[in-house]
Amino acid sequence: MDQAEQLRIMKAGRQTRPLARVITVTSGKGGVGKSNTSINLAIQFRRQGKRVVILDADFGLANIEIMFGAVPKHNLYDLIYQGKSIQEIITWGPMNVGFISGGSGISGMANLNREQLSYIIQNLAQLDAIADIIIVDTGAGIADAVLEFLVASGEILLVTTPEPTSITDSYSLLKALYRHPKFNEEETKVKLIANRVQKEEEGEILFHKLNTVVARYLKVPMIFLGSVPQDAFLSQAVMQQVPVSLQSPDAKSSLAYERIAGRLLGAEETKRQPKRGIAAFFSHIISRR
Repeated sequence: MDQAEQLRIMKAGRQTRPLARVITVTSGKGGVGKSNTSINLAIQFRRQGKRVVILDADFGLANIEIMFGAVPKHNLYDLIYQGKSIQEIITWGPMNVGFISGGSGISGMANLNREQLSYIIQNLAQLDAIADIIIVDTGAGIADAVLEFLVASGEILLVTTPEPTSITDSYSLLKALYRHPKFNEEETKVKLIANRVQKEEEGEILFHKLNTVVARYLKVPMIFLGSVPQDAFLSQAVMQQVPVSLQSPDAKSSLAYERIAGRLLGAEETKRQPKRGIAAFFSHIISRR
């Protein structure tokens, strides 16, 4: 499929629908709270009246559905190969946050024919009418599949912790991303969330150290969104498979997610965050395969 054909499909699928804001959440290593961040931000966006759908692109793992406490009946594979509609593959979780499991459908995109590509892009375009914000929860690290999602994204949230290995792996991820031949620094914003800190100042120090190195050697500075403290309520919520923002809305971690969500929405209003929509997002991924 050539670029002109992709654009025709995107235009036909989108028609006059408003575009959703696509936010991609990632991390340099696993176990830093990336998926927990995705679902708690989704809850906070819902409280601000935004319609939210999470796409679990970390295929092979099931972190989002575990936190939802629900096993989806269908996933992206069923949309592509079984003729299911976009509405049929969405699982609705707490506060009506939508969830789509990527399953093996994402990894199978390289083998799709033109008709299948047309079908999936037109169906995914319907998400722009269902959601105001689509959160793409990627895998961790610098695997090709992860980088393809990041290169296609205009807005990336990088979750890291004060652990030296997390900081080092975050830099490695950014280096791989920024040196990717298809990375467009003018159209991509990388925003850092410092997770599991003891206090806000620790997160600011973490950001300053990493951003100094990134700005010096990679020439693309990041944006600091804020810190999320590790507290007992957060740990308890994870064990009980309930988002802390729901179980303990007054916990320090919940309030931190609320502030970060507010900053993201504030940036949308004041700076007119560009929106590509989910069809354009996936068209970027397909065109790079």
